[in-house]
Amino acid sequence: MQILRRANRIKNCLEFGANIGLNLETLGIIFPELQMTAIEINEKAAKECSKLDRVTVYNESILNFNSDEKFDLTFTSGVLIHINPAELIGVYEKLYNYSNKYIVISEYYNPTPVEVNYRGNTGKLFKRDFAGEMMDRFSDLKLVDYGFVYHRDNQFTADDATWFLLEKM
Repeated sequence: MQILRRANRIKNCLEFGANIGLNLETLGIIFPELQMTAIEINEKAAKECSKLDRVTVYNESILNFNSDEKFDLTFTSGVLIHINPAELIGVYEKLYNYSNKYIVISEYYNPTPVEVNYRGNTGKLFKRDFAGEMMDRFSDLKLVDYGFVYHRDNQFTADDATWFLLEKM
């Protein structure tokens, strides 16, 4: 996985908004010893995700999630874009506080905050510089790597997204 090519010694991870666990399934193949944890609000998706090996699933909102556990990696993929901007600081704090070392953010990027019509709805999708906002908020975060996933890439089918690998120093 190109996103983690510059990350070292990841033994466990926490995905915020895992859906049915496709990201975790891929990580489990690449890192066969990885212990994985997921937060997923959708009950049906959480049940599917819980079928994966080495995955502990919490069927609840990211906003309500609390744990004493820390993880080598915390990450989001297509989740922060759906968080109400008034709630983002709390989610940033959770991504940061639950991470021992690395944070990955893979989201739609825009240099300034903008709301986008989502399937005919307003107030459901927001693009912004999530990684930049986190680095501004937490002075010990360092940008390690970043890249772009293009929807026409035949080897990695995904939506257009910009990803950032941040490290706690």
